[in-house]
Amino acid sequence: MERECKEQLEKITQGFQECRKAFTAIGDETRQLILIVLMQSDLNGIRVGEIAEKTHLTRPSVSHHLQILKDAGIINVRKEGTKNFYYISADETQWKAIADLMKLVYEGVVHIGKDGSGI
Repeated sequence: MERECKEQLEKITQGFQECRKAFTAIGDETRQLILIVLMQSDLNGIRVGEIAEKTHLTRPSVSHHLQILKDAGIINVRKEGTKNFYYISADETQWKAIADLMKLVYEGVVHIGKDGSGI
């Protein structure tokens, strides 16, 4: 049992390390607003100007936040000629890793609650 607990803690620790940039990126209110706009758009993506209109942010601000989200593996960009279309994809981003980590953490918290001991 102790070995299983140690392995689970190691997985959680590794998961936090792998998802650190993603958590930092999605922790910002402005980027959360941009993510909501992206989720409301179709799967083909949305351009910076459209995001700026919907969020009432400037284009440079939107571009800055999109770059942070992209660098963190939260969103993707599709290029068509000179146009960039930003979108969220479950397959090509960090979302699965974040969900898996949160599941591990939740299971650990449930375990602690059941017997009062650590993981």
